[in-house]
Amino acid sequence: MSNIKTLENILGVEFKDKELLKQAITHSTYANENNCPNNERLEFLGDAVIGLLMGELLFKKGIPTEGEMSKKRAQAVCEEALYQYSVQIGLPSFLLLGKGGELSNGRDTPSIVSNAFEAIFGAVYLEKGFNEAKKLFARIVVPYLDQVLDIKDYKSTLQELVQTDRRNISYYLENQSGPSHDRVFTVSVRMDDIILGLGKGKSKKEAEQNAAKEALSRLAKE
Repeated sequence: MSNIKTLENILGVEFKDKELLKQAITHSTYANENNCPNNERLEFLGDAVIGLLMGELLFKKGIPTEGEMSKKRAQAVCEEALYQYSVQIGLPSFLLLGKGGELSNGRDTPSIVSNAFEAIFGAVYLEKGFNEAKKLFARIVVPYLDQVLDIKDYKSTLQELVQTDRRNISYYLENQSGPSHDRVFTVSVRMDDIILGLGKGKSKKEAEQNAAKEALSRLAKE
């Protein structure tokens, strides 16, 4: 549990339930090998917590339009941004990975690291409540916002482009392949059932961004 104590010190949060924090950094490969819970459910919860905290922050900054707020929030909580916050606190070194996760360089994989980052917020919310999650957000997210707000968010850019024609776009998972520790996802982005682009990635989020990027490239050529 020495690693857990060190992580608590970095986060500035002391857990009564140490197993909850351990679960937050437990990848499915480790969980499968050691018959223990993984961090996927905590990740789901933490994603909602971070999204709300970021929305509140942007609202208080007085950003004038919903569209601009949505764009900045997408940039600030995208996979790459969460990975950058994680690296700043040294989170990759604390991850519990199985053999497959280690072999596939899981500590350098943005999807795996960012999922653990979200899971930590889910764990803090359950352990300490919303106010403590907000304090953590102020410590490990807010100081690095300026570094991530120039990240190119292709999904938001594509959405803005098609909204000018009052059209909607949707993303569909077309395929997933590979072992559980090294999955490759293929996603299509469509407008009115017309495929605008296809993208692949180590996570659905990454595949969606790549699909949007291809769609923007095609639209630019047209």
